[in-house]
Amino acid sequence: MNYAASAPPDITAKLPGWRATLLFALLLAGLVGLLGRGVYLQGIHNDFLQKKGNARYSRVIEVSAHRGMITDRNGEPLAVSTPVESVWASPADVEADRRQVRKLAQILGMDLEEVKNRLSDTSRDFVYLKRLLPPDQVEKVVSLNLPGVSLQREYRRYYPAGEEAAQTLGFTGQDDIGQEGMELALQDQLAGKPGSQRVLKDNHGYIVEDAGSLHPSKPGSDMVLSLDSNLQHIAYRELESAVKQHRAKAGAVVVLDARSGEVLALANYPGYNPNNRNNTSSKAMRNRAVTDLFEPGSTLKPFTVATAIEAGKVNPDTLINTEHGVWKVNNRKIHDAHPEAMLTVAQVIQKSSNVGAAKIALMMKSEMMWQGLANSGFGAQTGSNFPGEAAGKLRDPKTWRPIEQATMAYGHGISVNLLQLARAYTIFANDGELKPISLLKLDAQIAGEAAVVGRKIFSDHTVRAVRVMLEMVTGPGGTAPLAQVAGYRVAGKTGTAHKLEDGHYVNRYVASFVGFAPASNPRLVVAVMIDDPAGAEYYGGEVAAPVFSKVTGAALHALNVPNDAPLDNVIAPPADIVKEEV
Repeated sequence: MNYAASAPPDITAKLPGWRATLLFALLLAGLVGLLGRGVYLQGIHNDFLQKKGNARYSRVIEVSAHRGMITDRNGEPLAVSTPVESVWASPADVEADRRQVRKLAQILGMDLEEVKNRLSDTSRDFVYLKRLLPPDQVEKVVSLNLPGVSLQREYRRYYPAGEEAAQTLGFTGQDDIGQEGMELALQDQLAGKPGSQRVLKDNHGYIVEDAGSLHPSKPGSDMVLSLDSNLQHIAYRELESAVKQHRAKAGAVVVLDARSGEVLALANYPGYNPNNRNNTSSKAMRNRAVTDLFEPGSTLKPFTVATAIEAGKVNPDTLINTEHGVWKVNNRKIHDAHPEAMLTVAQVIQKSSNVGAAKIALMMKSEMMWQGLANSGFGAQTGSNFPGEAAGKLRDPKTWRPIEQATMAYGHGISVNLLQLARAYTIFANDGELKPISLLKLDAQIAGEAAVVGRKIFSDHTVRAVRVMLEMVTGPGGTAPLAQVAGYRVAGKTGTAHKLEDGHYVNRYVASFVGFAPASNPRLVVAVMIDDPAGAEYYGGEVAAPVFSKVTGAALHALNVPNDAPLDNVIAPPADIVKEEV
């Protein structure tokens, strides 16, 4: 057999040289590309990798700023911020089964579906579940030990005085931003500036370390109000008692420092608990003494008389024919609750004669009377800067008809707020100066013995004459013997104004009294308003004057104001107190 003849052919083949060159070039290009990409990412555009890495192990969270404290003039805390915890989550890091999510919702008191929706929103790195939790809830959340669910320190506002100063202080919302009252008015000073902090987390989403502060938070400034907590308590206590006793709709009390215009107390009733506002109505939150308007009634008569004396139209001894209590102006009758024939101007104030006040008003041109009222601060804000303060209403004198000018003399056809009315009475407590109002404590040098300079409205002679008349109001034969204070001379004026409903006056009333003490050297101006007393007593001298007496007496003793009358100076009022309407 010939084996050589059957040998396989030579299959060895030689590859073209260009193919090896191409393969080497491709490998080299890939290597260069990888090196270039590495240099680009690590050296030129490294923020991309940094962000991806940080997203896996670090988080930047906001650090709340500590809100400034609000204190009274003596340093007593009125609003403080206490640290609390809020629960937040990083949805992408949350590891929880249905049972754990349901348990979390139960602890937080939230709807299960709402919790599920928040935890499933992976487009967000940070989402609050529940804020400002009490300690017992915080402990239960921690015990669940859920990855991706964490706590954040925040602050909750607490009001030690509770409902006594609620409407004046206002409150903050969940973000610690002032919503009402002085919390809103002083927001810029109290708020501070939040900071930021970087924290590290493990592969289960738990925060394991504080990596340092990026921007430290800046705490807010502490603010000192003009309020005196002791006087605020006295005012609220007596107001609450009077409103309940007379079954009234509401009431308010303002106590001013007669020399400086500082607001020492600003009480409203009904109140509300600012530490627990659940189911609190918006009506209860209103600071009625500043935001609500009412017709002042006879408390306006002293300004009518002062304007007429200043203009030389009358003097305290001028006799006025009060027409036995009924007088017609343009076929409209003006009535007095106690008919008299002739009264002096001083007695018009003492006995609160509507007829007498109307006749005095019509001795002046409407522009002259308007100027006296406008100069006294009516129809304009007090300058307290309290949010929502009402300016009141004082119409253009060119629109006044004679009957309107006559009724305005005793406080119909004009509207005021209680703080505005109290401020106006600083004129009679300070020899004619209208004092500026302040809800912040003034510098000791400003508010000390050298009284704050006000705007001169009436001459010393006019004011001293009216002051004597106002002191007669609280004495025998006046409308407010119940305003007397043991050991002090007091002066003031009652008001019993009909309320307006649908443009008509009805037999419902606003009872008021505004006065000052000691009358010989006024230290306090106190204004009281009781809205819609429903009992048998509704006159200002019966309803509001006793509140003035109790608040003023307690306040003068608390401030150690020297007596200017014997301790037995209070004269028992007659069985039938001189009454008024308006």
